[in-house]
Amino acid sequence: MIEREEVRVLDINSEFLGVPTEVLMENAGWALAQEITSRFGDGLRIAILCGKGNNGGDGLVAARALTKSNRVRVFLALPPSEISTPEARINFEKVEELHKVYAGEDLSGYDVLVDALLGVGAKGEPKGAYAEIVKAMNASGRPVVSVDVPSGLSSPLAVRPLLTVTFHDLKTGMDQAGCGEIVVADVGIPADAERFVGPGDLVHYPVPSPNAHKGQNGRLLVIGGGPYTGAPALAGMAAYRIGADLVFLACPESVSGVVASYSPNLIVVPLKGKRLGPEHVASLVALSEGADAVLLGPGLGDEPASLEAVRSFIASCNRPMVLDADALKAVGGHLDILRHKAGVLTPHHRELEMLVGHPVTSDAREEFALELAKATGWTVLLKGHVDLVTDGRQIKMNRTGNPGMSVGGTGDVLAGITAGLLAKKVVPFNASRISAFINGSAGDLAFEKNSYGLVATDLLERIPQVLRRSLSRI
Repeated sequence: MIEREEVRVLDINSEFLGVPTEVLMENAGWALAQEITSRFGDGLRIAILCGKGNNGGDGLVAARALTKSNRVRVFLALPPSEISTPEARINFEKVEELHKVYAGEDLSGYDVLVDALLGVGAKGEPKGAYAEIVKAMNASGRPVVSVDVPSGLSSPLAVRPLLTVTFHDLKTGMDQAGCGEIVVADVGIPADAERFVGPGDLVHYPVPSPNAHKGQNGRLLVIGGGPYTGAPALAGMAAYRIGADLVFLACPESVSGVVASYSPNLIVVPLKGKRLGPEHVASLVALSEGADAVLLGPGLGDEPASLEAVRSFIASCNRPMVLDADALKAVGGHLDILRHKAGVLTPHHRELEMLVGHPVTSDAREEFALELAKATGWTVLLKGHVDLVTDGRQIKMNRTGNPGMSVGGTGDVLAGITAGLLAKKVVPFNASRISAFINGSAGDLAFEKNSYGLVATDLLERIPQVLRRSLSRI
C-alpha cells in the first residue's frame, strides 16, 4: 500500500526512467476496459464520467477500448477547455465524438457507470459539478466501477462503487467498505521508480509562495568549524542553494573571519575561543529558537569538550537537526539522547559501524541502517556508492553521483542541502531522499565538465540547475 501523494512521484520517476505518463495512461485505460468486459460482458450501455485530470484521461482511454463492443457515452464534468493535462487532452481528442458535458442527465438507464472523476491527487469532498455527478451516480442504482480510487474517498460525499480498479498498488485509505471489490492492475511502472529516488521525489519540495518574505522559506543554524573552516561554509552555501532564506553559521571566533570570507551571504556568529565547548551551549540553544532547523558537525573536530557540547545541545534543542561528521562521533554510544528528538543522521559506512557498535558487512548495510532508524526515531541517510535513506519504515535508494565525489567537502554539501530542506519544513525522510538525489545529480553535472578533478564548490554551482530541471517535471 502506498501513500496517495506518492503516486505522482511514481509517475514522474517512471518518465525519468523511460516510461512516459501517456504509456501508463494507455495501459491503465486498457486494463480498466478489460476488467469491465470480463465482469459485465459486451453489448452494454456504458457511461464513463470523466474529470479534467489524468484520472479522467484513464477513463477516456477505456472509452476508446470499450466502444468497439459497447455503446459508450463519455460525460465530462467540465467543458473540454478545462482538461488540465496534455495526456488527458490527447485521449479526449480520440473520443471527442462520444462526449457531452454532464447536465443533470438520468444515469439509471446505463448498464455500467465508470467513475473517472477524481484521482488520488484530489483532497476533501467533491464540489460543484463533481458533487452533482457523484450524487447522480450513487442514486442511479446501477453498478459503478471506480478508476484507481473512488471519487471523494474518505469524505462525507463519495462514490460508492461495486468495484475499484486501482493501479500498481493499493493506496492509503482504500478498503472494501469504501471501494467495493478491489482489483490491482499492473500498468508498467518500473520497480526502480519506487525503489530509487528521482526527480519525482521533489513533489515534496515546498515551492515558495509568490507572497513570501524573507525568512518564510527557512532559517537554518549551522554549528561547526574550529579546526576546519571550509566545511561549515560549504554546508551553509548548500542550504542557500536549495532555497533556504537565511543561514546563520556559529563557529569559534578564532576562525569566524575566515569562514565569513568565503561568502558575504553567510551570517557568521562568533563563539569565544578556538573550539566549541559546553560554555557555548546555552547561547546556541537560544540562537536555535530563532531557526527552523539546525545542522551540527561540519568542521567541528573531535575534542572531548566539543563532543560533550554537542550532546548537551541535542538534549536541549527542540528543532529538527542534521548530525554530520564529528557530531556523529558525539552520539556514538549515546543514542538515547536522540529519542524524542527529530532529524537526520548522515553516516558513511564506518560511521554506521560506530553508531551501531559493531562491524557491518556490505550486504547488511540496509538491515542495520533500518535498525538504527528504528532505535532512534531519526532518518538515516547512509552515504555510499548507492546511498540509502530510511526512517525505519520506508527505504529509498539513490544511485546518482560518481567516484569523483570522493573529494573532500561533498558530504558537507549533502548535509547542508538536507538541513536546508528541514528548515523549509520538509519532513526528515523526504528531505533526505531529495537531498541525496540533488547532491548526486549536481555531482554528475560537475563530473561532465571537471571529470575526476571536480571539487565540492563545483556542486554548489549546479544545485540550482538540478533543482530547476527536477521541478519542471512536477
